[in-house]
Amino acid sequence: MYDLIIVGAGPAGITASIYAARKRMNFLVITKDLGGQTILSAKVENYTGYQFIPGTELVDKFREHLEQFKIELKEGERVTLVKKDKDILKIETEKGKYETKTAVVASGRIPRKLGVEGEDEFKNRGVTYCATCDAPLFADMEVAVIGGGKAALDAVLQLIKIARKVYLMDIAPQLRADPIMVEKTKKSEKVTIYNNTKVDKIYGDKFVRGMRISRQGKSEDLAVGGIFIEIGSLPATDFVPEVAKNEIGEIIVNCRCETNIPGLFAAGDVTNVPAKQIIVACGEGAKASLSAFEYLSKKK
Repeated sequence: MYDLIIVGAGPAGITASIYAARKRMNFLVITKDLGGQTILSAKVENYTGYQFIPGTELVDKFREHLEQFKIELKEGERVTLVKKDKDILKIETEKGKYETKTAVVASGRIPRKLGVEGEDEFKNRGVTYCATCDAPLFADMEVAVIGGGKAALDAVLQLIKIARKVYLMDIAPQLRADPIMVEKTKKSEKVTIYNNTKVDKIYGDKFVRGMRISRQGKSEDLAVGGIFIEIGSLPATDFVPEVAKNEIGEIIVNCRCETNIPGLFAAGDVTNVPAKQIIVACGEGAKASLSAFEYLSKKK
């Protein structure tokens, strides 16, 4: 029986773990990976204390801090169910079952799929959801980036240095990222921007060879060797069926990171807190852990 189980080890989960360790709580961290979406960021320029740091290096700093404490960590384990049974929270994973008095869900988000023919077939064979992870594999190739927000333009700016040609496909009439990112993208001679464009199909043989797109009422084929799908993400909340969520599946929390289930807290990008930022997730993780500690202190 644990005092606390933390689900996820992105910025929110890691910070929650550090605060729980400092409070001498008997707790467990369960996560499929360490770092969350931070590891996907090529550049982090708005985390206090660092004018610039790659996402992978920031995750290394998080891990170093975590390792200063003797934390029970089950890495590479996916949680499949969190449910309340009387005063106990029961947590199931692919590998086991656990019981705890409180829990913090900090499971973050998962990439949103395009939902077209060929997407699943060519996943990891030319279709990818992480430019930071996979861009070097497409050196001197022609590639496409799908999306028009910050994630899409971050991918484009990485690929400009690696790929021969980058096609940016956006279903909207205008790009929606930060003005500086839009300006840099439009200045590059390597980038061709297709607004009001829909992807209908991805095709190839062993690997991606191209895609069929629709624009201005016409269908055409575009030969590319790689497709980076960057159209946002969805909260990873399927394993918490009983908790209250908003219309897009985010866990609803108050300013103390409390959910509608006593003893169950949530933090970071998985919640309805509006700013999806690393530093915000860290702060929410700290609050969630402190709230769990206070909840236990008040219980008989």
